[in-house]
Amino acid sequence: MPKINAATVAEHRAQQRAALIQAAVDVLVEQGAAAVTPAAVGARAGLARSSFYQYFPSSAALLAAIVEESFTAADAATTEALADVHDPAARIDAFVRTELHLAARGMHRPATALLQADLPRECLDRVHELHRHHYAPLQDAIALVGADAPELTGRLVGGIVQAAMTAVEHGADPDRVADRALALVSHGLTPPSTQRPDEPGAAAHE
Repeated sequence: MPKINAATVAEHRAQQRAALIQAAVDVLVEQGAAAVTPAAVGARAGLARSSFYQYFPSSAALLAAIVEESFTAADAATTEALADVHDPAARIDAFVRTELHLAARGMHRPATALLQADLPRECLDRVHELHRHHYAPLQDAIALVGADAPELTGRLVGGIVQAAMTAVEHGADPDRVADRALALVSHGLTPPSTQRPDEPGAAAHE
């Protein structure tokens, strides 16, 4: 019987499963989805290949688990950040700042790798579904501030957020990037009629 490094067998199994998932995430981010094999993941986790199959029947099943878990922590973080924030503009601010701090911790890397990977169709569809769900609070807040073409505007703001996340993942300070990104978003969501004459772009609308 393998050595158990936990108080209970259930805790031991949870630890082993988590170790395999983390190892698979590391392989995925570094080498791509094709490299996520039972042998590679087992070796990365320090477990025998046979141990892999005690938790996952195949590489596809492991990738599916990564898909689900890669969004869990991010969803929990944004839910907590928005729990007591009700003003739409403040919700946009809180969402963006939370996303960038998650990026600074590397928590978006698995999701980014999954979106770029050659996954089975159903797996990729699930990634996109979870991605849309994660960004729904931002999209809803944009609609509530009265932005023109809210769906398109949400996509464009999402593009700014993605670019900001990339900057943070490359070492930029998340608070500084958030300030600049939110300044751009705020300016873009402000109706032209409310701009002061001395603001950039105001003359173009006169």
